[in-house]
Amino acid sequence: MMSIKIRVIVIIVCLFTASLASFLIIKQESSDGDTKVSEHETSRIELVNKKALSYKEAGENTLAAPKPPALKSAGDILSRMTVEEKVGQLMMVGFYGTEESTSVKDLIQNKKIGGIIYFDRNMSSPGQAAELSNSLQQTAVEGKHSLPLMIAVDQEGGAIMRMKDRVSPIPSQQRLGKIGSAQAVRETARINGKELKAMGINVNFAPVLDLSATDSRSLGTDPKKAYLLSKEAVSGLNESDITGALKHFPGHGRSQIDPHKDTSSVKAGQEELENSDIYPFKEMIKNGKSSQFFVMVTHIKYPSYDQEKPASLSKPIITELLRKKLGYDGIVVTDDLEMGAVNKYYSYSDMGIEAIKAGVDLLLVCHEYEHQTEMYNRLVKAVETGEIPEERIDESVLRIINHKLAHIEPAAADPIQAEEVVGSRDSKVEIEKLIK
Repeated sequence: MMSIKIRVIVIIVCLFTASLASFLIIKQESSDGDTKVSEHETSRIELVNKKALSYKEAGENTLAAPKPPALKSAGDILSRMTVEEKVGQLMMVGFYGTEESTSVKDLIQNKKIGGIIYFDRNMSSPGQAAELSNSLQQTAVEGKHSLPLMIAVDQEGGAIMRMKDRVSPIPSQQRLGKIGSAQAVRETARINGKELKAMGINVNFAPVLDLSATDSRSLGTDPKKAYLLSKEAVSGLNESDITGALKHFPGHGRSQIDPHKDTSSVKAGQEELENSDIYPFKEMIKNGKSSQFFVMVTHIKYPSYDQEKPASLSKPIITELLRKKLGYDGIVVTDDLEMGAVNKYYSYSDMGIEAIKAGVDLLLVCHEYEHQTEMYNRLVKAVETGEIPEERIDESVLRIINHKLAHIEPAAADPIQAEEVVGSRDSKVEIEKLIK
């Protein structure tokens, strides 16, 4: 029998050997991936897996607990991507049905589409929406780079609400603007975000910063008030881990024509626009962080900046004004490129190229698979032939990957919890108190 002293020595040697082996493994992994896994990142992975595992054990098998990914930088992931994979990340698409369709599965699996947008046609109940998000995310993370999807929705409040009969009654921005309460705006946005999060949604295309006295989607005509209340709306969404989107840059409150149907022009000069319509965007960019929100660009024309092209396809507006003059370095997304304001005048092939050249990061194509694949295929060809420099799309893809690594966890949504959270009595009572 070993003496106690010998046993202690053996234990110490074993512990030292195990520690040395762990250190060498971690060092090798760090060298191979050019990254180091921080304690914070390791804890985050463990938390994500714990959430997903507990959900799986509860009896829901829509999304298995993900394996801890080999944490890499956005730059490292980008360096390993093909042109086809990069182009896919530049697109956010819509589809038909309440389950993962063949067409959307093709777009995610084979074209590595970066994002999905939901409409009422995709959402029949909170639990169903959560299961759909899980299914789509499962397809995405099974890809080579395991990049999750941005899943977005237009949940502004008032008339612009998805699954309106099931979610909490979020007031219109017009009503919130008239109340003028920062707390009411922030808390209703937080409740809105909490419900979206429960359904596996991570981006809300709101708030609207357009200035208008009549549009129910607008906070009003006062530029400063629109900025201050929009700041609260974004803050409330962020509290619930939802990224907001400021729209519709540079502000189309002056237009009387619905861009879904046709184009229009805003005749005001640059100084007038920058002191009124653009002011809320300018202040949000100046006083906020670009990681807190996207900027959605309208299809309306602004001849004082660009005589020919609508804002969504305009380099003077997106690169010179939004990027350089206002200093925004976050994700820029187009409004839906299937709207009449642009699809009457440009092919889908041309729209994609013009928008990317103008400085857009994310192309929104909300409806038809044929339009989505036409745009995708043409963009791939444009990059391969040098019509669009690969360095240009790398800028946008890097922004998108960074956003995903920082803000989108691969944990599953819980359909049972979604049914309990979305449209709950407590939320309805709280909203009623806020808007009295």
